[in-house]
Amino acid sequence: MGNKLAPVNLDSYQPLREVVCETLRDAIRKGILEPGERLMEVQLAEELGISRTPVREAIRKLEQEGYVIMMPRRGTYVSDVSVRDIKEIFEIRSALESLSTGLAARRIEPEELETLQSLLTEIEGYIEENDIDKIVETDIKFHGLLYQVSRNERLVGIVSNLKDQLARFRTLSMSYPGRLRETLEEHRDMVEAIADGDAGGAREAAERHMEHAEETLLKALRKRKK
Repeated sequence: MGNKLAPVNLDSYQPLREVVCETLRDAIRKGILEPGERLMEVQLAEELGISRTPVREAIRKLEQEGYVIMMPRRGTYVSDVSVRDIKEIFEIRSALESLSTGLAARRIEPEELETLQSLLTEIEGYIEENDIDKIVETDIKFHGLLYQVSRNERLVGIVSNLKDQLARFRTLSMSYPGRLRETLEEHRDMVEAIADGDAGGAREAAERHMEHAEETLLKALRKRKK
C-alpha cells in the first residue's frame, strides 16, 4: 500500500474513530486509496500515528457506508464503483433533484435565491483557482440548499441517506476534464428557472444536469480502469 496517509490530528474535538473514518473516507473519495486496494489495519495505524482500535472501528463504519468490503479470510478492500451502482444511484438522484428543483421554483424566498446565486459565484472563483476541494464543498452546499427550499422534510431525509454515496461520485465526476465549467452552466440554468418561477423548466434543467453528471462519471470510470 505504501505510505499514502499523513498522521491524524490528535487534538481534534471529534472522537478519534470519527477522525480516522473521515480521513479514510476522504482518501477513498480522492483516489488516494484506490478501488481494490487492500487495507491493512497495522499499516494504517502506523501511518496515522494511532492504535489499531480506532482504525478497526472506522473500517467497520466505512463498510456500512459501502466504501470498503470485508472478505472472510481474505481481508478488507476498498470497494469498487460499478456501472450498476452508478445507474441505480442516478435514477434515484435524478428524480429527487427534479422534484426538489421544481418545488424550489414555487417555494424559494428571495434571500434564499440570493444565496444560491452567491454560491454559484463562489464556485466560479474556485474553478479559477482550480481548488477541487472547495468546489466539491460548495457544490454540496448548493444542492443542500435546493433540497431545503423545497420545504419537504421527507425529501431532505431521503437525500441525507444517500449523501455518502453521492459524495464519492461527485469528486470523481468533477475531476473529469471540462466538467467543472459544464456543471457551473447547468447550475445557472437551474437557478434561472427557479428565479423565473418556472417549475417545469427547473425540473428539466435538473434532469439534464443529472444526465450529464452520470455520463461524465461513467466516462471517468472507464478512463480510470484503462
